[in-house]
Amino acid sequence: MRLPNNNFMNTNWIGLYTMFRREVQRTLRVVVQTLIAPVISAALYIFIFGTVIGSQINEVVGVPYITFVFPGVLMLSVINASFSSASSSLYFMRFTKGIEEILITPFSYLEMLLGFVGGAVARALMVSVLILGVGVLFGAVSLVNPLAFVLVISAIAAIFAMLGIIVALWAESFEQLTVLNTFVITPLTYLGGIFYSVTFLPEFAATLTKLNPFFYFTDAVRSSMIGISEANSFIGLIVIGGLVLGLGIIVTQLFKHGWKIRS
Repeated sequence: MRLPNNNFMNTNWIGLYTMFRREVQRTLRVVVQTLIAPVISAALYIFIFGTVIGSQINEVVGVPYITFVFPGVLMLSVINASFSSASSSLYFMRFTKGIEEILITPFSYLEMLLGFVGGAVARALMVSVLILGVGVLFGAVSLVNPLAFVLVISAIAAIFAMLGIIVALWAESFEQLTVLNTFVITPLTYLGGIFYSVTFLPEFAATLTKLNPFFYFTDAVRSSMIGISEANSFIGLIVIGGLVLGLGIIVTQLFKHGWKIRS
């Protein structure tokens, strides 16, 4: 029976580092898929929406359109990177029975969670740095609060890494890994204010947008980058912090009960 590890000093740091290193190495082994592909996609978004379409649009909330949409494009890449990292890693471990090696190691369930999420956050941050480089080339980057940017990106990446873990536990085929991303995450992302300001919308549509948690993700990234916020920052903090905490509890309990990982 696995005992909970509640003592910070007793944390299995070597095991956590090994698991984190494994996830990072996994990312670097397929760098074209994990890092280059999202950068190319982001560059196309920036070129089409920021340069081509943006040249026909006046400033949005006092900044060039390309500067306004860039944080949302970056966030979209972060979401995809963190979700894919955690979901594919855990699913393949289930598929190859590699998860059994982790289950017999002296890891607490929280440490298991930190290992998977830490690797996904690292991948998301690497993608972010590369996309920032692309943004510099397009003249789209503004970073008024670098520390807040890193914290927000890490929190958003953690949220979608944990969603990826849940999907990886539920999925029984490779196709099912993409169900949540295709039918829930992607639509809500595009309806979350990436390419438009909420001030452009009629009152009813603006109200619906403010009920979309992705609106607060986008706004938090945009606020850290260009210093402009269209959402209530307190509500945004509650939404992001609540999801990190809530999903962390859910995933830890799923690990504890061995859902889909214990035969």
